[in-house]
Amino acid sequence: MAWPLAAFFLFGAYGNAFISEEYAAAYAAWGYPDWFHYVTAALELTAGILLIRSATRAFGAALGAVVMAAATLTTLVNADYGHAVAPAVVFAVSLAVLGLSLALRRNRSR
Repeated sequence: MAWPLAAFFLFGAYGNAFISEEYAAAYAAWGYPDWFHYVTAALELTAGILLIRSATRAFGAALGAVVMAAATLTTLVNADYGHAVAPAVVFAVSLAVLGLSLALRRNRSR
């Protein structure tokens, strides 16, 4: 489950770094400055990279969950429900990966 999540964040980082006109308009409608998609891209890239290695997976999942929680809240606050489903699902998957990573880490330390 962590590898597909890492791939999602890595592709998402690319998509946010080289944003389409549609998403640029969405960011503007949500009230974000023109450069904010680069912040999102950097956070998603970091989450994706951290998710790859088991030693840093919990940090990547936690960061990814924060990014997706912010994306979900942004879309819901702005009543952009069509864009709310994907980040909500990825938020849930990130929390699942975080929980599993922490459980595995706990079991290894025993």
